[in-house]
Amino acid sequence: MPILYEHPLSPYAQKVKIALGEKGVAFETRMPDILGGSDREQFVALNPRLEVPTLVDDDHAIFDSTIILEYIEERWPEPALLPKAPAERARARMIEEVCDTYYEAINWGIMEIRAFQRATGEAAEQLLARAHEQTLGVQTWLGSHLGSAPFFGGTRFGWADCAVAPLVHASATFGNGPTAGTGLAAWLARIAARPTVATTFEAAAASMQGFEMLPGLVTSGHFKREYRDHRLEWMLRSGGVQVVLDAMRDRNIRFTHEFS
Repeated sequence: MPILYEHPLSPYAQKVKIALGEKGVAFETRMPDILGGSDREQFVALNPRLEVPTLVDDDHAIFDSTIILEYIEERWPEPALLPKAPAERARARMIEEVCDTYYEAINWGIMEIRAFQRATGEAAEQLLARAHEQTLGVQTWLGSHLGSAPFFGGTRFGWADCAVAPLVHASATFGNGPTAGTGLAAWLARIAARPTVATTFEAAAASMQGFEMLPGLVTSGHFKREYRDHRLEWMLRSGGVQVVLDAMRDRNIRFTHEFS
């Protein structure tokens, strides 16, 4: 049985779990302790970047959520998640890319402020206001690609739906959900009722218990969130330069794991 190393809150892991579920593939989930637990070195051997998700299938370890989706599509081709037409396949991949490298960073930034309290007072309000504006912008863009179709792939749930679902759902939990009455709002209600999506969202919600301890863990340096590429960019261009400088000074953030 394939093993998926994940964290239920990771949108990258969520899209992979939804895809596996849509394919009808049974799989086991594990949460590695990548910050210093006894299984850290074992996980490094599977994924030298120390990131989730990582899929292990028949002794093959695959990391990076997009590459995992491609593997899933080739390993279990039916039902297909990608459309047949080349242009539509490219569109699905472009939507995924925007979600992975732009939308995810917005939600991640909101969590940095709300859950991890990287900023407070006026600084926090300004960052959250920027995140709200950016969310509206990307949701408008997604809505234009959805149009009047039931799914991003047209009449069938597919690749782009897997990628978009975790991000729009997270926005809704932050109070930044799609505007009522829009196609994107109707889409979210529609896909949230799918068993594969509902199960994934339920696991994410359950994993948030105990989050009130996070600010203290961050301050102590015992928990370090990864500031990689697009996330670091979001902080810098959204007004969080001081957040990054303070975190680097206090050594309570981390960057992509270096190969050794």
